Amino acid sequence: MDYPHRVRELAEYRAEFPILDHTTYLISHSLGAMPRRAADRLAEFARMWDERGIRAWAEGWWETPWTVGDQVGRIIGAPPGTTVMHQNVAVAEAVVLSCFRPVDPRRNRVVYERANFPSVRYLYQAQPDLEVVVCDDEDEIDERTLLVPISHVLFKAGEIQDVEPIVRRAHEVGAHVVLDCYQSAGIVPLDVAGLGVSFAVGGSVKWLNGGPGNGWLYVRRDLTESLEPTSTGWQAHARPFAFEEEMTYARGAARFLTGTPNVPAHFAATAGYDLIEEIGVARIRESSLRQTQLVIDLADEAGFEVLSPRDPTRRGGTVTIRVPEFPAVHAELEERAVLCDFRPDAGIRLGPHYYSSDEEIRFAVEQIVDVLETGAYARHAGAVAHH
Repeated sequence: MDYPHRVRELAEYRAEFPILDHTTYLISHSLGAMPRRAADRLAEFARMWDERGIRAWAEGWWETPWTVGDQVGRIIGAPPGTTVMHQNVAVAEAVVLSCFRPVDPRRNRVVYERANFPSVRYLYQAQPDLEVVVCDDEDEIDERTLLVPISHVLFKAGEIQDVEPIVRRAHEVGAHVVLDCYQSAGIVPLDVAGLGVSFAVGGSVKWLNGGPGNGWLYVRRDLTESLEPTSTGWQAHARPFAFEEEMTYARGAARFLTGTPNVPAHFAATAGYDLIEEIGVARIRESSLRQTQLVIDLADEAGFEVLSPRDPTRRGGTVTIRVPEFPAVHAELEERAVLCDFRPDAGIRLGPHYYSSDEEIRFAVEQIVDVLETGAYARHAGAVAHH
C-alpha cells in the first residue's frame, strides 16, 4: 500500500538551520540562514575533488551552471533551459548588456528606477555610450530606451511593485525589461515567463538560503537563440572541449555563461533550493504574510512607525520599522544576538522566513522596546555599521 508523503509542519524545519539554536534570526532578507545540509554538499564537493580529481568535471561539475539554474527556474516560474548560474547579479547584468554591443546610438537609454538596489546602477553609469535616466516611474520609457532594470520587491521597504504596466510600456517601444528578483525569489510566488520580461536576475544569498556566489540569470526563450553576448567565455561555446579558434554559441541559456563555474557554491546552494521546493513558495508566502502582519501589529502596539506596505498584496517578506537612533539600536540588538539590519533613510528591517517562530518575532520587538526604554543604544552612538 502506498502512503502519501507527510507534509512537515514549518516549525519542524527549524532543525535544518543550526544558527537558530543560538540567535534570533530575522535577517533572511540579507543573508538567509545556512541549511545544515549545505555542509554535507560542500563535503561531497570536497570528496569528489579528493577522490575523483579531474574526472569530477565529467561527473557533474561542468553542468552545474545549468542543472542548478534549472532548479532556480522551477522556483521562479522559468522553463527548463532558460536559467543559468553566475557569480552575482552585477555579472549577470553585464552579460545582458553585452548582448547589445555595440550600442545603437538611436537606442542607448537605460531607464533606471530610483528605488532599485544601487549596485547595478553603478554598472550602467560606468558605460560611456549609455544615457542613464534615473526616475520614479515608467513615463521616461520611450523609443530611445534599450533596457529597463526594475525590482520586483524594493529593498528598503519590502514593497512589491506592479511590474506589468512597466513591462507593457517597454514592449510598446521595443525595450527590454531586466527584472531583479533578489528580494522576491523564495518568499513571493514568481512567474517570470508569464510576466513576459526579457531577462530576470537574482541571487541566493537571501530568501533562497543558497549562500554567496550563486547569482542567476533568466533569459526569455525566444531571446536565447537570437542574442549573442560579447561578455562570454568557453562555457558559452557549443563545443567547449573542441578548443575551436572561433566562437559558436551554445543553445539555450548556456550561451549566456562565461568562464569556469563556481562549483562549490553551486553544491552548497542546492541544500536551500531543495527545501524551498519541498515546502513550496505559495506555502512560504502564506506564512510570511501572517508573520509580517505580526511584526506590524507589534510595532503598532509599541508606537513605532511602519514604513512597509500594510496591504498584504503589496508587502514582500520584510517589514521596515523606523525608531529613534535606529543604527545604534541595531548595534545593541546585534550584541544581544537579535540579528536584523537597517538601511539608511529607512529603519530597522525584520525579515522572518519559514523557519522563524512567532516567539522570536515577539522577542525581537520586545528587545527593541527595551533598548529604547533603557537607553542601551546610547553606547553605540554614531554607529555606522552597514548590512
